[in-house]
Amino acid sequence: MNIVLLSTYELGHQPFGLASPAAWLRKAGATVSCLDLAVEELDESRIRAADLIAVYVPMHTATRLATPLTERLRKLNPDAHLCFYGLYAPVNEAFLRKLGAQTVIGGEFEEGLLSLATRLAAGDRPAASPEPQPEPLISLSRQRFLVPDRRTLPLLDKYAYLTLGDGQRRVVGYTEATRGCKHLCRHCPIVPVYNGRFRVVQRDVVLQDIDAQVAAGAQHITFGDPDFFNGPAHALGVVKELHERHPELTYDVTIKVEHLIKQAEHLPTLRDTGCLFVTSAVESVDDRILTYFDKLHTRDDFIRVAGLFREAGLGLNPTFVTFTPWTTPENYLDLLTVIAEQGLTENIAPIQYAIRLLIPRGSRLLELPEVSELVAEFDEPSLAYPWAHPDPRVDRLYDEVMEAVKRTMRAQATRTETFAQVWRVAAAACRESTGRRDVPLEPPAVLRGGNLPVPRLSEPWYCCAEPTEEQLTPSV
Repeated sequence: MNIVLLSTYELGHQPFGLASPAAWLRKAGATVSCLDLAVEELDESRIRAADLIAVYVPMHTATRLATPLTERLRKLNPDAHLCFYGLYAPVNEAFLRKLGAQTVIGGEFEEGLLSLATRLAAGDRPAASPEPQPEPLISLSRQRFLVPDRRTLPLLDKYAYLTLGDGQRRVVGYTEATRGCKHLCRHCPIVPVYNGRFRVVQRDVVLQDIDAQVAAGAQHITFGDPDFFNGPAHALGVVKELHERHPELTYDVTIKVEHLIKQAEHLPTLRDTGCLFVTSAVESVDDRILTYFDKLHTRDDFIRVAGLFREAGLGLNPTFVTFTPWTTPENYLDLLTVIAEQGLTENIAPIQYAIRLLIPRGSRLLELPEVSELVAEFDEPSLAYPWAHPDPRVDRLYDEVMEAVKRTMRAQATRTETFAQVWRVAAAACRESTGRRDVPLEPPAVLRGGNLPVPRLSEPWYCCAEPTEEQLTPSV
């Protein structure tokens, strides 16, 4: 079998979702090419020679980018079996089959891809997809992973890098210690596939994968787990041994606010083993919105976590869904006030101020009457349910904030300068909405030290958001 594994976008990371199945398929004797179109051109000769083309769709933007690509793949090689796999594959199955997908695999996809390749090699090559396909649409089996094989992927220095507060850069690798999540946040795209379950990548596999990336030049590792503390014993075991093997290596992880409070005793361990910052999906500081999202934390919990991180000397990277059906100019400005009061203006990527809620197929948000009555019919080109805010002034505020963010990014402004621009836009909107002239047009002073540059990745983390046109434009 000649197999091409193809990725369109994964937040600037070298895709684990290509390297992991490549190891499985090569062990079975297949010839495997990995193409990452986020950083390299499509090699048409490899597509023409493929028996199986498998497109990795781990997120909404990746799926949107794959849509126009599909027609090109079919023209280059109409005889190849076309498969889509990853988190966004099963929820968009009907749409992907319209594009020509013959197999769709979600969840723990390595075994499914191996099964598909094995049956194709045995001569099972139907012109149209079987009904149903032999491979499960969603597999949550407990796999024994293999060490990812990254040999034919672009070098790590082609991907997002880490910028330290002093301006130094570090080469970044990427791995996963777990998949899925044991929580059921309504807006989260993981829930329709994993439904409250998560799966562990064995510790020896994680560590050997990191060893290989360090040998390839990695100086920092991003753990892509949806929540690193879904299994805290496993996670802490990984980073302790990681630090023993590579004392100079730094890393970052993603952890829920709820877990950061429950596991606060482990924050010093993260710091002492090389963790530079923790990404946490705060989403909002409005308790009503947090309840709609079923986040299981509160405004006060977030403020408490910000304090815990200051005490521990550990970086906090909060992310937000700033524009929702329940956003008002007043609670938007309130969010900015909390960010300033907690000294986090330099911790927040500018795009976070303009994150507009994405409602994909399968979203638990559709269980809420307030949402189901608001959304329009599912829009296949955007792979989402369109919605407009009940108050047009909020949608106008979103447009103005997005323009301010783009303008300051083009000017290479600091994050604190961007925050000030966004504040002025939000304050003007709040004055218009409330009729109050005492709303300050200038932002409050930030907590001492809050305007100092902090370590950050060059490609910002975002989720549950409508992608911008820039994100939908391939970089090569």
